[in-house]
Amino acid sequence: MQAEVQHVRGLTFVGKGKTNHWVVMDGPSELGGSEAGTRPMELVLVALGGCTGMDVVSILGKMKVKFTDFKISITAEEKEEYPKIFKKIHIKYLIYGDVPEDKVKKAIELSQTRYCSVSGILRKSAEVTYEYEILRE
Repeated sequence: MQAEVQHVRGLTFVGKGKTNHWVVMDGPSELGGSEAGTRPMELVLVALGGCTGMDVVSILGKMKVKFTDFKISITAEEKEEYPKIFKKIHIKYLIYGDVPEDKVKKAIELSQTRYCSVSGILRKSAEVTYEYEILRE
């Protein structure tokens, strides 16, 4: 896998990976950024949500579990000193619909312990915890 990152101006950069989709990144205005894009550490959390979310949806699909909506909320705590890496990350899965709890729990556990590469990387430096809530309609 490879990626390309191009400087635009100030702290604004654009980057793309092998799928050829550009992402805009920028820093805070007080450091010379123009607030024109997502900050790189935010993208790490978005990547985590996307990675585990895709796993869970795929696994639930294989289990023939139908849901009406699915959201993931992620909070993180950074270290005070540089590099300000994440020290704690908490993932909350919100599954909407009349879904079997045992299958939801199994799908999430498989994502977190076996399939999600982003979670696997982040666990090397941070405590990653998770919970889920089923919102029946």
